Parts: sequence; C-alpha cells; structure tokens
Amino acid sequence: MSKAGEALLSRLAPGLDGDVPGWLSQIRAAALTWVTEHGFPTHRDEDWKYTRLEAITEVAFRAGTADSGDSRIGEQVEDPAVDLGGIRFVFVNGLFRASMSRLPAVADGITITNVAALLVGGAQQLAPFFDSVPGQHHAFAALNDALAEDGAFIHLGPGTVVDEPIQLVFLSDTAGIPLLASPRSVVLAEAGSRATIVETYAGVDGQVCCTNSVTEVVLHEGAHVEHYKIQDEPESAFHLALLDVRQGRDSRFGSHLVMLGSQIARHEVRISLDEPGAQVSLDGLYLPRGNQVHDNTVFVDHASTQCTSHQLYKGVLEDRGHGVFNGHIMVREGADGTDANQKNQNLILSDRAEVDTRPRLEIYADDVKCTHGAAVGQVDGEAILYLRSRGLSAEEARGLLVFAFVRDMVDRIELPGLRSALLNRIATRSMAGIGEVGA
Repeated sequence: MSKAGEALLSRLAPGLDGDVPGWLSQIRAAALTWVTEHGFPTHRDEDWKYTRLEAITEVAFRAGTADSGDSRIGEQVEDPAVDLGGIRFVFVNGLFRASMSRLPAVADGITITNVAALLVGGAQQLAPFFDSVPGQHHAFAALNDALAEDGAFIHLGPGTVVDEPIQLVFLSDTAGIPLLASPRSVVLAEAGSRATIVETYAGVDGQVCCTNSVTEVVLHEGAHVEHYKIQDEPESAFHLALLDVRQGRDSRFGSHLVMLGSQIARHEVRISLDEPGAQVSLDGLYLPRGNQVHDNTVFVDHASTQCTSHQLYKGVLEDRGHGVFNGHIMVREGADGTDANQKNQNLILSDRAEVDTRPRLEIYADDVKCTHGAAVGQVDGEAILYLRSRGLSAEEARGLLVFAFVRDMVDRIELPGLRSALLNRIATRSMAGIGEVGA
C-alpha cells in the first residue's frame, strides 16, 4: 500500500472503537486487515483502469462525527434533495439526523429505522448483510465494512405495499475539515412486497468530502422495488458507491441513476439474478463537465433460468469531462432462457472530453437472447443548421438537441416531483438557452 493509503487508514482506524456487537467488531477488524494487506485499487486493476484515485487517497480525510456539520445544512442543499412527501430519512456525514427527518406512522408490515439504532440492540438481523469475506469486491467495499456506523434499514414484510416513495437523503457538511462518510443501507423486501426508494446525495459547494456508500437490496419471491439515486454532491467532493442486489424468483428491480456531481464519482452496480423469472432494469445518466470523472461499473450475473436484464446508460460530456461505462453481463451455465441487453450511448460536446465504454457479454448457456452495444458521437451539425433556420441561435439549437438526448432518460422516472426537479436542474446546469422546462 502507498504511504498516502497507510496515512488515510491510520486517521480513520480510531473510529473503529466503540460499543458494537461482537460479530461486527470481528468483521471490522478483518476488513481493515484486508485493506491494509491489499491496498486501494489502481489503474492496473481491470475494473478501475479508467479512473485514477490518487486525488482521493492523498486527501487527509477524517471520519464524520455526530456533531460535525451545520444545523442549517438542509436549507443549503434544498434543491437537489427535493421533498417528495412521505417518509424522509436524513443523514449528515453518514449519521442519522432525527431533527431533519420526517417519520410518519407507517403501515403494518414495514419496519424503517437507522442502522445505528439497531446496533444498540445487537442487530443480529444485520449480520448477513455485512460482507463476511472482506474485499470480495474491492478495498472501498471492505473499507465500508470497517467504518460503517449508520444508514437506513428498511424491511418490507410479505405482501406489504408502500405507495409513497421512501426518501433517503445523505448530506455532507465538513465545516472545513475533509470528512469521509461511510453510510450502509439495507433493504429487505419479502415475498410480494412493493416499494419505491429514492436516495439523494448532496453537500455544500466548495467543501472537500468523500462519500463511500454501500446499499444492499434483497428481493424475495415476487417482490418489486424501484430504486432512484440522484448524486449531486459538489464538484469539490468525491463519491464512491456500491449497489448490491440479490433477486429471488419472479422479483423485479428497477434502478434509475442520475449522476451530476463530484470531482470523481463511481457508481458500481452488482446484480445477482439467483432464481427463475427475476427481472432487472438499469437506467443511468451521467453528465461530467469541467474536470469531473463519472465512472459507471455494472455487473449483472444471470445465475438462473428465464431471467431478464435491460441496461441503458447515457452520457453527455462537456469541457474535460471523462465518462466511463464498464458493463459486464455473465450468463452462467444452465441459465437457459436468458434475455439480456445492454446499451451505452454517449454525446461528446468538446474535443477535450473523453469517454471509455466497455460493454461485455460472457455466455456459458445456449438458449439465450443477448445483445450489447455502444455509441459515441457529437451533436448533429445538420440538425443545428435546421434549428437555426427556424430562428434559434447556435447555442440554443445545440442546447435543445442535447436536452432531447437527455430527456428520454429523465422521462423514465415515474415520480412527477422528482422528474420535474431533475429536468429543471439539468436544464439550468448545462443546457444553455433552454430555461425552465416543465414535467
């Protein structure tokens, strides 16, 4: 491990002390040992070859505490964390803030609380969700095992249906000290249950922070979860995330990602289709500008028969923005009836922007239907000329075409309030000349 990595661990390790269950102490110690021995990923690691992490590992991060952050943080980041009504759990620097949350009475069959509250009572129900093999994915997942203190815990009982979205808001506020937050959230959807979960990540402009989050979702037979993630942290921040999903028979999972913020942001998705008839749909939109790096790494494991997966990721790259799509579909032996498709489309707006796209299929079964593809292009010059002939300026015409490329992804969001907020956020952020756009 590099000296910078060793220094980072030495600053964070004291946060491992505390009154936690014995099983968690063992996992934390094993995870920290694994990270120490194996170090952090480098560009020599295949799944990290396009994203350099020195800008993260060389920062003197410290772990957030319960009293870190300004009490007015919610007001400062109100726009990206649009209120959707219903349950709203708010975390600041990875730790639950009851005073900023809204916890209305919930129907029978649903349990929603924060991980730290469960740990006080031993939290044996959490033990299966922490990685018993540290570093199975990579050092940052293991680091979350070692450092996670809080996050959301959602348990949907058999047949439970939650009509309003469950909102998880993760805010960062460093008060001038670089902080690393390690939220760990768990969603357990029992047979026939259904819910929509919205994760939003935001922070205060100009502050240096790093979010290293893990969200685990387990769906039993016939369960249906729609998951939205809006990553809109400041461009001075860093964001590393793993979404790990395991699906049972005839379950359905939908993932909708919009990546706007952070200097370096990596959103990793791992889907395991464990039983027959499971379905997953993955949408992703990433918009790096300036010197931002947005890395999307996806692994879908077709481990059973008659399972379906659909992926559509789109990127718009401005200035020196760098986008990455690294998608891998595995169809295991015996996974007959697999229907899998993967598509990545990119629009480059600058000759200094860069995109690395790597769609992959690995197939060990015969009776399958699988496709994959990638496209990289620029704004259509003839279309710009046509729009200019109708009275638009060159800037307006370009902005309109880019917005049209993006809008079909946002239109796939089924929550009107979130969809409208994102359309306006994207328009005012980088689509010059468009102005406000309705839902």
